[in-house]
Amino acid sequence: MKQLLKRIPRRLYLLLLAAVLVLFSAFFLKNHVFLSEDQRFENFTCRLFQEEIRANTLNLHYTLAYPESYGIKDYSISLGSMDPDTMEDSRASLETLQNKLEDFSVEKLSQQNQMTYDILRLELSTELSPGNDPLLQEPLGPNLGIQAQLPVLLAEYTFRSPSDIRDYFSLLACLPEYFQEILAFEQEKSSKGLFMSDISADRIIAQCLSFTGSSDEHYLNSMFREQVTELAQQKKLSQKQVDSYLAMQEKLMEECVLPAYTQLQQGISQLKGTGKNENGLSHLPGGKAYYEYLIQSTVGDYRSPEEISQRLYRQLASDSQEMLALKEQNPQILTQAAQASSPCEAQPEEMLEYLNTAMTQDFPHLDAGDYQVKYVPESMEEFSSPAFYLTPPIDTLSPNTIYINQSSQVSGTELFTTLAHEGFPGHLYQTLSFGNTHPSPIRDLLSCSGYIEGWATYVESLSYGYAADFLGISPDVMQFLWQNRSMTLCLYSLLDLGIHDQGWTFQTAFELLQSFGIAQEETCREIFQYIVENPANYLKYYLGYLNFCDLRSEIQEKQRDAFSSKDFHSALLALGPAQFPVVEKYLLASYK
Repeated sequence: MKQLLKRIPRRLYLLLLAAVLVLFSAFFLKNHVFLSEDQRFENFTCRLFQEEIRANTLNLHYTLAYPESYGIKDYSISLGSMDPDTMEDSRASLETLQNKLEDFSVEKLSQQNQMTYDILRLELSTELSPGNDPLLQEPLGPNLGIQAQLPVLLAEYTFRSPSDIRDYFSLLACLPEYFQEILAFEQEKSSKGLFMSDISADRIIAQCLSFTGSSDEHYLNSMFREQVTELAQQKKLSQKQVDSYLAMQEKLMEECVLPAYTQLQQGISQLKGTGKNENGLSHLPGGKAYYEYLIQSTVGDYRSPEEISQRLYRQLASDSQEMLALKEQNPQILTQAAQASSPCEAQPEEMLEYLNTAMTQDFPHLDAGDYQVKYVPESMEEFSSPAFYLTPPIDTLSPNTIYINQSSQVSGTELFTTLAHEGFPGHLYQTLSFGNTHPSPIRDLLSCSGYIEGWATYVESLSYGYAADFLGISPDVMQFLWQNRSMTLCLYSLLDLGIHDQGWTFQTAFELLQSFGIAQEETCREIFQYIVENPANYLKYYLGYLNFCDLRSEIQEKQRDAFSSKDFHSALLALGPAQFPVVEKYLLASYK
C-alpha cells in the first residue's frame, strides 16, 4: 500500500482524497446526520410498513394493489403464524422497536408525523402491557374467528394479474399447515385450562362441517370461476389459462382447503370437554387484565372499566329519559315506530345517492367517484353479515363496493341506516376522506377499530334524521327509533363489561335483560354467548360512538355559537383513525 501511494503524484493523491471525503460525506449526509428528523422518521415508518405487511400475504393483498410501488417485490406467502416461539420473538421485536422510537426528537417532527409517532408509541406500549397474555387470545370463534372470516377473504380475493392468482393458490396450499399451528395453539391453551367452552366448540365444529359438507359446487370454486372468466373476457387470460386455473383451484380445494377444515373440525372435537369456563374473561387467570388490554388495543379507550361503566350508565339514563319525553309528546309513537319497521321499495343505490347529497349540510363534500352495490352470492349468504363495505387498497382507493345480504330481512329504516353506516357518511366516506390526505402507509397498519366503527355508529345515529325525509316518517319517530337502538347497544356494552370484567354469569345477565323487556331465555342465551365469544366487540361500536359524542360536546362548549358540525367532522376526518387520547389531543390543537 505504501509503495502504491509513493507512485501517485502528491497533487493527484490530494484530489483523490478530497473525492473520497466528498463521497463519504454525501453518504453520511444521505443516511443519517444531515437528514431532517421528518425524513429519518418517515424512512423508519416506511421500513416498518414494508416489514409488517410482508408478514401476511392476505393483509398485503388487501392493503396494496401494487406492492412493487412501495418497494415490496419479494415476499414469502404466509397467512401469519400462531407458533408460541414466533409470538415470543414478536414481543422482543416490539421492545426493540420501542427503543428505536425513543431515538427521535418529537418536537422536531411535523404535526402529521408527531401524530403518527404518538399513535405508534401508544400502540407499542399497549402491546407490551402485562395484560397482553398471548394464551388468552382466541383465534377461533363462530362469528369473528379465523375459520369464519377466511372463506370470505378468499372468496373476495381480487385477481388483477396472473401473479395474484399464483399467490392465491399458494395461500390455499399453506392452509393445512396454518390450521395445524392453530390447533397446536389450542392444545397449549387446553393444557393450561384455557380452552373454549363446549358451546363454542360445537358451533365451530358445525361451521367446519357446513363448509366441507355441501354436495353442490363449493362457493369458493364458483367465486373463483366468476373472477377468472371475467379476466378472460377482458383479454387478460387465455382460455387455456382459465382451464388450467380452474383445474388447479379444484385440486387445491380437494387436497388442501377441505382437508384443512376437516383437520380443524377433528382437532376441536378432540379438545372439546377440556374447557373449564363457560363465562367471561374475568373467570380466567389474568382475564380481567387481558380484557382491559383488549379495550385499549381494539377500542382505543384508555379509561378504566369502572369509568367506562359509569359513562355507559349515564348514557342509558339519558336515552331512557329522552324516550319517555318523546312518548309523552306523542302517545302514539310506539305504534308509529312499529309501522316504520316495514320494508321499503326504494333500492339501495337510491338510498346511497340520497345520503351522499343530504349529508352535505353536516359533512364536507367528497368526490367519491364510482362505487357499487353488489349482492352477496347466495352460496355465501349464510356466512356473511347483513351488509359490509369491502375496504379498497390504499394505493388505488378503489373499487368501492358495498355488499348487501338479501337473506337478511330488514325494514326500510334498517336498510337506510345500515347503508349510512357502511357507505355515506360511514365507512366508505371515511376511508376515502382520509385516504385522499395521502397519509403515511403505516397509518393503515395502526388503524383503530374503535375510531372506525365508532365513526360509522356516530354517523348512523345522524342518518335517522336524513331518513325521515326520504322514508316519509316523522322526525320524532325516527329519533325514537334511534334512542331505542342506542339503548340496546348501551345495554349490550354494559353486559360486555359485566361479563368480562365483573364476572357476571348467565343468570345475572338474564335478570338485567329481563328488566329491559327481553324475556325469552333462548334469546338471552344467544346474547350472552355472543358476548362471551367476542369480548369488547360491542364496545368498538358503542363506546367508540360515545367518544365522538363527547368530543363533539367538548368542542361545542368551546365554540358555542361559532360551532360548525361540518368543520368538526372535517377536522376528525383529517386526523384519521387513532386511539381516542391521540384523537382528542390533536382535535383540540386544531381548535386553538
